[in-house]
Amino acid sequence: MQIKNLNPYLQAILAAILFGISTPLSKLLLGEIDSIVLASLLYLGSGLGITTLLLFQKSFSNTFLNEAKIGRPDIPWLFGAVLAGGVAAPILLLYSLRNTSAASASLLLNFEGVATTLIAALIFKEEIGKRVFFAMISITVGSILLSWMPTSNFQFSLAAFGIIGACILWGFDNNFIRNISAKNPLTIVAIKGISSGTFSLVLAFLLKKSLPTNNQIIFALLLGFVCYGLSIALFILAMRNLGAVRTSTMFGAAPFVGMISSIVIFKNIPQGLFYYSLPFMFIGAWLMLGEHHEHTHIHEIIEHEHSHSHPEIHHEHMHKEDLSSIGKHSHKHIHELIEHNHTHTPDIHHRHQH
Repeated sequence: MQIKNLNPYLQAILAAILFGISTPLSKLLLGEIDSIVLASLLYLGSGLGITTLLLFQKSFSNTFLNEAKIGRPDIPWLFGAVLAGGVAAPILLLYSLRNTSAASASLLLNFEGVATTLIAALIFKEEIGKRVFFAMISITVGSILLSWMPTSNFQFSLAAFGIIGACILWGFDNNFIRNISAKNPLTIVAIKGISSGTFSLVLAFLLKKSLPTNNQIIFALLLGFVCYGLSIALFILAMRNLGAVRTSTMFGAAPFVGMISSIVIFKNIPQGLFYYSLPFMFIGAWLMLGEHHEHTHIHEIIEHEHSHSHPEIHHEHMHKEDLSSIGKHSHKHIHELIEHNHTHTPDIHHRHQH
């Protein structure tokens, strides 16, 4: 595996780390802030924080510079992601949590990665492969062991179906975002965060939920910016190069990170099953990082826009300017018909059928 191919995996892992530490940090607030109000603040924090980052975009790394803008064909996918993952899923989850145990909910929430994979494979025809399939199984099993509470009775009821439904909605959310992952991830996160956060805040007012103190609001907004906004942006960047299945599988390490963070913050002694989950997590990561997918494939003629640089495979088109001075940039360009053989993942140029 070439070193540059590790970048999207590192992005997915960093996204999991940021999101994972949000769980214990959110727990510090949950005792004093209503769950709906906290959800609205976290989403608003991600949207407002990323919007601020967008305003000062030229002062930051080229990773976020010269990205493609959201176009009219992207709006249905973005709207679907906001509706499914930012509105419908949280409401269904909150409603279901009222009628199911915390232990059952923790286990069932692991279904999000499986749902993302099934939707990507069956509906969007994303290539999986045996190695990636077993990596997903391994990390999912590790997550289940991590959240399993032997002293609690597992309850499967109508509310449990509601939690599974929320996971399916988040699975659609991930795949919808995957289809526009070539566009500026900051713009996507800003729109999704502000839209979802505003909806949850309106819902909180309608339900007459009390607002927290100013210090709690600031802490929640900052937490949302770092652990939600930056995490989702990295998640989108990873999906651009890995597709929904591989990114979601690597993101499955988030509960493990959350557990480690809880140990550090709350000095909790991990349960026995924590140690049993470790091998599954490491095996899954090893399977994913060691994947080698190569075959002769055909690229049909396509015109699209996304951030790229020269020289770069699939981007041999010419510019009027000196290529050495262009660097990272975005513009509409045409990929000619080509047939070749090289190692690849389901990135934005390799979502062909198998």
